[in-house]
Amino acid sequence: MNRVITPALLESINKGFNTTFQKGFAGYAAMMSSIATVVTSTSSEETYGWLGDVPKLREWIGDRQLKSLESKGYSIRNRKFEATIGVIRDDIEDDKLGLYGPRIEMLGFSAAQHPDEIMFELINASTTTTCFDGQNFFDTDHPVGKPGAVASVSNYQAGAGELWILADLSRPLKPFIFQKRRDYAFTAKEDAKTSDLVFMRDQYVYGVDARVSAGFGFWQMAYGSKDTLNAANLRAAYNAMRDFTDDEGRKLGIKPTHLIVGNGNYFAARDIIMSEKIDGTTNTDRNLVQIIEAPLLN
Repeated sequence: MNRVITPALLESINKGFNTTFQKGFAGYAAMMSSIATVVTSTSSEETYGWLGDVPKLREWIGDRQLKSLESKGYSIRNRKFEATIGVIRDDIEDDKLGLYGPRIEMLGFSAAQHPDEIMFELINASTTTTCFDGQNFFDTDHPVGKPGAVASVSNYQAGAGELWILADLSRPLKPFIFQKRRDYAFTAKEDAKTSDLVFMRDQYVYGVDARVSAGFGFWQMAYGSKDTLNAANLRAAYNAMRDFTDDEGRKLGIKPTHLIVGNGNYFAARDIIMSEKIDGTTNTDRNLVQIIEAPLLN
């Protein structure tokens, strides 16, 4: 039977595809929301001049001490992304739309996964990409202190292995930033009177697009290592983070909460964090932090 393509039929198809897209989108829980602060953007790029100024209270003696925002010149520019599927007109007329269901659902799944893809694209380059203080996000010489008394502080342990990350994800501002200008949305272009694709190629087009980006937050909230993931190196990273201070020498009170690992370090992380005993001795690092398995890391 040759179906007649009417506006009502196209509207019904669009609703069905949108439902299928949303099913796929709901099938993936983005890791981004756990490791990054989500910031709503209102322009093509956002400048984070306040990064580096970790607010802490002081005893109020005399006048208030005003701390103006020191511009660090760190900006995150939004990027545009899209994915599109063409539906052949013949398949609509021949009632073969069932062939497209899995593709539309996968389109939704891919859209839900995309924030993690661009987030870990950034993280995987974190040892060679600068953050707000002009140093690489994971680096051995972040400048901390007042003018004339600046010291170098490390949040990185070099090595030849896969990157693993110890992080404090309990703060309002996390180590990473996910910037959202236009959220992921399912759209259709299917009016034969206005669509060049329908007229020229006999295709109806369905897709998803967004304007988003990823960037670095406070480097003090994370410690990266490419050395062996073992108890000694984990403790060294943990202690280093506990000792981080602001520019006035006051400890930030950081307490690492999560260990982020890729495929190569996953079982080593489980051995360190979850084992009751190691070599017959009580494992005092058990449940020290929570493990986040990040397949896109490295």
